[in-house]
Amino acid sequence: MLPRVRRHVRKVALVAAVLVALACGARTGLDSPEELDGSFPDVQQDVAHDVEAEADAAEEDVIPPIDATFPDVPIPNDCPDAGSTLVYVIGAANDLYSFYPPTLTFTKIGTVACMTTSTPFSMAVNRLGIAYSVFTPDDALFQVSTANAACQTTPYAPNQMGFDMFGMGYASNPDGGESLYVIQVDFNNPSMGLGTIDTTAFTFSFIGTFSSSLTPECELTGTGDGRLYALCLPKTGKGSTLAQIDPATANIVGEDSLTTGGSEEALAFAFWGGDFWIFTSPGGTSPTTTVTEYDPVAKTETAMTTLSAEIVGAGVSTCAPQ
Repeated sequence: MLPRVRRHVRKVALVAAVLVALACGARTGLDSPEELDGSFPDVQQDVAHDVEAEADAAEEDVIPPIDATFPDVPIPNDCPDAGSTLVYVIGAANDLYSFYPPTLTFTKIGTVACMTTSTPFSMAVNRLGIAYSVFTPDDALFQVSTANAACQTTPYAPNQMGFDMFGMGYASNPDGGESLYVIQVDFNNPSMGLGTIDTTAFTFSFIGTFSSSLTPECELTGTGDGRLYALCLPKTGKGSTLAQIDPATANIVGEDSLTTGGSEEALAFAFWGGDFWIFTSPGGTSPTTTVTEYDPVAKTETAMTTLSAEIVGAGVSTCAPQ
């Protein structure tokens, strides 16, 4: 904002100088514009252009809403029947569930028994139905079967480039494959940025910092047409921010403000059937998760159902209905 103020001050000074020069010309007997028609057309036009430029610059600083017009991109051809694709969620008590949005049905698959005393923090699911979940506080990455909740360790080394805790989600690539994206989580500071994890070599790659700050606690979900979204809770207060991220650059290309969620709540979400399905829970001794459907076209939030568990992670294949 300061550079714009300085530009405006310089412009006012320039206009004043022109006016003084014109007045001096009149005193020496030279014709001035005010003697001809009482106006200063060049100066007025210049000032008008400057005001218009300032307005345009201000508009450029505003992030638009997320793009809800999903392109007609075919679902990847290595997918099963998209209509039967499920959302998978994991609870703080290590229980794994499937969730089918059309019927709002949760089905318990089993209890995940990984070789750790840590608890789940986030989860993502690939096209083969294989889930990956990061546990906290040791920040280890585990492979989880969505068929029977069986857990395997992975060789992923925690805390690569400062990404200790992270939200995660898959999105399709332009070449037809898919990538596991991760967003660094820090409960006290904005996220450091976006990266990917190669689940063959289990190496981390940093993509970049975000073009505008995202609040501390964020989760990711992606789509079969290659879109990537983060849902972020504030450090204090109620509500959340849904951000659309360019997966190649980490630039924020759209944002919607939601009333769902709040600080100190557990958070997970997934994209299914053109809508976002958001799982939030305040925790406690008898936790309950509320499932909210967000329609990105109508910009409406609707509480749909609840589950007697604290859901902390959600994953959905990029084969899910778009």
